[in-house]
Amino acid sequence: VRPICDNESFEGDDFTVCTADPKQDRIAMFDADHDGVPYRSFPELERALASRTSKLRFAMNAGMFDESGLPIGYYVEHGERLQTLNRAAGPGNFHLLPNGVFFGQGGRWRILTSDGFAEQVTARPDFATQSGPMLLIDGQLHPKIAQNGTSLHVRNAVGVDPRGQALFVISNGPVSFGRLARLFRDKLQCRNALYLDGSVSGLWYPEAGRMDRRAPLGPMVAVFAKNR
Repeated sequence: VRPICDNESFEGDDFTVCTADPKQDRIAMFDADHDGVPYRSFPELERALASRTSKLRFAMNAGMFDESGLPIGYYVEHGERLQTLNRAAGPGNFHLLPNGVFFGQGGRWRILTSDGFAEQVTARPDFATQSGPMLLIDGQLHPKIAQNGTSLHVRNAVGVDPRGQALFVISNGPVSFGRLARLFRDKLQCRNALYLDGSVSGLWYPEAGRMDRRAPLGPMVAVFAKNR
């Protein structure tokens, strides 16, 4: 049986790929406690989950955030919208348009550009996080991403494959945007993929005893085994 999180090599770089299957797993977002204090780390998330940790398959940082750790883009946690869609221009990776939204609705997980999300999605998703840039849009690399740029960071991203699975990827060393995007297109067969962050990127994978503590985090995505 293939592990939930597995190592993949691509173009000379190593990545960890964690697979979430909508038939067996559920996804939830976590950002702050009931008092609005951001968690900022996997140890704090572990404390907040308490007994639910036993069902956790893995967790990863998931989306751009402000200095306090709160999301700067569209954000839905447990069906409650805590931040509206951000379509503003500006500096940084988030504003390298098009950016996009990873979300779940009725047991189906999707990634759309922010404009596509605004046009197509009328009902509140169960969960959602807006980030950017998009890495892949309908099978094409983001037009502003270089084939192999000089900006190298530990990066993480999410894609949705033809089976509807969400593939969460974190590089095991510094990589370029272009290489990360091609991994999703050429090896993981995703048509849409969304960049989640770089340099702060982290993975919590209990089965392997991995809990990254690279830097303070913003919103986090957690994948749980469904109740059987």
